[in-house]
Amino acid sequence: MTEVNWNTKENKQLVEAVLALKNADEAKRFMRDLMTEKDIKEFANRLETARLLSKDVNYLTITKNTGLSSTTIARISKWLNGSLGGYRLVIARLANHHHTPLKLAKGSS
Repeated sequence: MTEVNWNTKENKQLVEAVLALKNADEAKRFMRDLMTEKDIKEFANRLETARLLSKDVNYLTITKNTGLSSTTIARISKWLNGSLGGYRLVIARLANHHHTPLKLAKGSS
């Protein structure tokens, strides 16, 4: 598996776009424009899988809850326990963040 080149103009722009978002409403609107409904569901399931793995939930339960294959779950487990720590960072922040759900602005679903 090759490493992502974060130094391309396009990848830098994507990172900057994410950092430019100010709240949940903006994030929802951007993600809906950027991704298909299927993509959003897939990424949400991957994050949920990482959260469940961090709580030592077994693969069979995760597959039943998310519909992800054991191969995908194994890959997420590898990344969860890897040196970059992206999943761990987000899971820790979500666990410590007491947020109230924001309603999506009209016309942005």
